[in-house]
Amino acid sequence: MLKAPLTRALPLFPLLALLGAACSDGVRRFPLRDPIWRDADLTPVSVPCKPDPEAPKDDPQHRLCTPEPYVSSFAWDAANNTMFRPVSQFFAVNPGGESVNVNSLDEVPDSSWFTNRIGKQPMSAEELVRGPCGDKTLDPEAPDGSWVIDMGKPNGANPGFRVNVEGVGKFMLKTDPAEQPERATGATSIAARLYHAAGFWAPCDSVIYVRPSVLKLSPGLKVTDNSGVPRPFDQAALDALLAKASRRGDRVRMVASRWLPGRAIGPFQYEGTRDDDPNDVIPHQDRRDLRGGRLLAAWLNHFDSREQNSMDVWLAEDKDDKDSSPGHVRHYYIDLGDCFGSEWEWEEISKRLGHAYYFDAEYALLDFVTFGVVERPWDRAARDPQGDIFGFFSDRDFRPDLWRGGYPNPAFMRMTELDGAWAARTLARFTPELVEAAVRSGDFTAPRHTTFLVDKLLQRHRAILARYLTRLSPIADVAVAAPAELCGVDLARRTGVARMQDLRYAAVLYAGEALSPRPGPAVRPSPDGRVCVTLPHVAPDGGAPDDAPSRYVIVDLLNGHAPGPLRAHLYDLGPRRGYKLVGIERPDDPSPPN
Repeated sequence: MLKAPLTRALPLFPLLALLGAACSDGVRRFPLRDPIWRDADLTPVSVPCKPDPEAPKDDPQHRLCTPEPYVSSFAWDAANNTMFRPVSQFFAVNPGGESVNVNSLDEVPDSSWFTNRIGKQPMSAEELVRGPCGDKTLDPEAPDGSWVIDMGKPNGANPGFRVNVEGVGKFMLKTDPAEQPERATGATSIAARLYHAAGFWAPCDSVIYVRPSVLKLSPGLKVTDNSGVPRPFDQAALDALLAKASRRGDRVRMVASRWLPGRAIGPFQYEGTRDDDPNDVIPHQDRRDLRGGRLLAAWLNHFDSREQNSMDVWLAEDKDDKDSSPGHVRHYYIDLGDCFGSEWEWEEISKRLGHAYYFDAEYALLDFVTFGVVERPWDRAARDPQGDIFGFFSDRDFRPDLWRGGYPNPAFMRMTELDGAWAARTLARFTPELVEAAVRSGDFTAPRHTTFLVDKLLQRHRAILARYLTRLSPIADVAVAAPAELCGVDLARRTGVARMQDLRYAAVLYAGEALSPRPGPAVRPSPDGRVCVTLPHVAPDGGAPDDAPSRYVIVDLLNGHAPGPLRAHLYDLGPRRGYKLVGIERPDDPSPPN
């Protein structure tokens, strides 16, 4: 159980450690090896080939050497996660546990799901804005008729169509709902950049202003709407779509989403594994990146974070044949336009988004028992005139640990304190300058909308850090900076969620075969949040093997704000070669290792 933060009691920690000299039995010892930073699921694999049911006429024998496409049922996914799955989980013996895809340094390796970006090295505003797009984007000044519409948008809340631009590629173009001009297109562009910078795979989504004359409609197109009814996508349908879009002068505001690479094989699920992907061996609900993604969704109020808003693609090794093996699957987050205050036709539902599920049995039961007299956060929800296009998006009553999407997400529901702390350490890298740069990619016409959104995101960001950088140690980027120098960065201090006057740094060292506690070295904090300790050597250059227990050292670093330490596991390879960091733990209390 987590304890309340201790500040004044910190000088007792070294004393408690010395009194716990007999604690070493059963201590978790890490082997002498480098941490894993690249998941094996990036390794190309082959899957059985099969006839292509949609083989083109000029290649009737075409075969697919890819995983089977998965078709996700919107109705079933909603019903299953709202009713059937919670009931089955209630009766199942499934206690959960910690995430599986975590390396020895308490971090998530690069994989087909996640890539360490902003958490690995500093990111400039220019890099963040370029994000998943790189240099390959649409040119709004292209000649008339050069963007060929070859497909209508089959479903979703925002109308649109696909264009095929010679030499550039395919892009899905979408407009805003008339009721919230500029919000959805801006949200898609902003959220895609934040997701990508955080480490997830997101599409290249950018706001553009299009001359209608640049569009050329292919004849005979049809589109199937959400009800499953096909209808023509002709000039009249295109004109009606553009007539409702936001405009600047004679130009139509749209978001351009670059077509994903490889062959699309359907959404990913937030639990289980894909039977036909040999690389997919970790149950999705036990992946830290998927679990921790809950905090990113909470920050942006991405309440529609469900499997339909994801996409798996098969990336073949043969770039000229996307249907061939070997290859690997990559997992994308798509359709992020619901972020920042999407509204439904029913205002009462719109007010609840982010606070409660569409159908929330827990709140419904409590309201029944209390006759509805308890005031809920959505009872206080109100639109802000400064951010009128953002519905009820606000920092008021935002509790990141209570945030809920539209309906239960299997991975989000299994997020542990360690998962949340990892996600918060990632989000802590987003400075105000980076947040503002991301919001400006939304290209809102009214400056007050940019100002409003930046302010609300920063307030929600701070709430997340204050909650998840204070229960477990926020010291990150831990490394051996010199042969006997152990350093890290206190993100709680760097981000300002912990004040310098509230911090009391201390270190405790456990060394030798019995891991006997010793008075800790002095901790040297720097103004930028960096903390370092110089470690005394406990083993000579020669003699015992490198991985001998006599060379094993544990160092507990405490900042006096989080209850527990940053626990570093090292081997002392002697004065000449120095220390080797092999493991990191983040206990929730200052008890000695045992």
